[in-house]
Amino acid sequence: MSCSTPLETRPLGRTGAAVSVVGLGTWQLGGDWGDVSEHDAAGVLDAALDAGVTLLDTADVYGDGRSEERIRSALADRGECPFVATKVGRRADPFVAEQYTPENLRAWVDRSRRNLGMDTLDLVQLHCPPPAVYSDQRVYDTLDALVEEQAIAAYGVSVETVAEGLTALQHPGVQTVQVILNVFRRKPLEELLPAAQRAEVGILARVPLASGLLTGKYDESTTFAADDHRTFNRHGEAFDVGETFAGVPFEVGVAAAREVAEIAGPEESTAAFSLRWVIDQPGVTTVIPGARNIKQALDNVAAASLPPVTDAQLADLERVYDERIRAHVHDRW
Repeated sequence: MSCSTPLETRPLGRTGAAVSVVGLGTWQLGGDWGDVSEHDAAGVLDAALDAGVTLLDTADVYGDGRSEERIRSALADRGECPFVATKVGRRADPFVAEQYTPENLRAWVDRSRRNLGMDTLDLVQLHCPPPAVYSDQRVYDTLDALVEEQAIAAYGVSVETVAEGLTALQHPGVQTVQVILNVFRRKPLEELLPAAQRAEVGILARVPLASGLLTGKYDESTTFAADDHRTFNRHGEAFDVGETFAGVPFEVGVAAAREVAEIAGPEESTAAFSLRWVIDQPGVTTVIPGARNIKQALDNVAAASLPPVTDAQLADLERVYDERIRAHVHDRW
């Protein structure tokens, strides 16, 4: 099966790769979003790749390697078309910076190489480690050595806060920053994205639909499975609360999403409109929404074909943010 690339592409920092403006996040295909079968996961990956997606984002802890392994299976007959970005580090205690040793980093990278069936990983990102790790020169020295050894082609960071991203940008080997960015989460626009542009560093925008809030499909009575992080991490019980509904209280987000749907208008889906907003932000390389089924994957790709968000719509979205969301946004974000 061959890959096609009808989507707009943008350079991914200084990696030399050009990737589609809509990628595919594959957390859903590993775990923490309820069960996704092998058949459904394969369908999502095939649909996204056939529609022109050329960047897949995964991590070694998504289903304890299941997401990486499912990507390997999907790519078996496709050659080297897609760019695969994985993440490492969350196999360590997420609060212990001392566990980011050269030995552990090498072991995590080697495990991902096995899971993905790749001699050289396209991109390895530090997976939201403790803040001290972003300043640890020993970590960057190890990653530089892995590049020299061709175990990885490039490395970047995935961050929870703007401050972490700005710290990482001080290290010249960092090629990408992955950060939460959506209509409800705007702080990266102020400093981080301009700084990344100046440094020629790619930006991967994650949680672009605020864990589904910005699909406009939920109401206050919506419930999720017990093994879905939207049930068990609403208040940050398992990991950073910003990863779930972008840190916005569920009921607040549902009400705000209704207004976003009205701004999008009847001709555009709320999800595609919200993704288009992310694509339009200066400095964004690619947006990486997830998908649990083929329809969601194709709906996400459709955002790349929408016209840019109008000035009037931008003003209305900012009003919704100011009136509904701003009071709930944590200062550190």
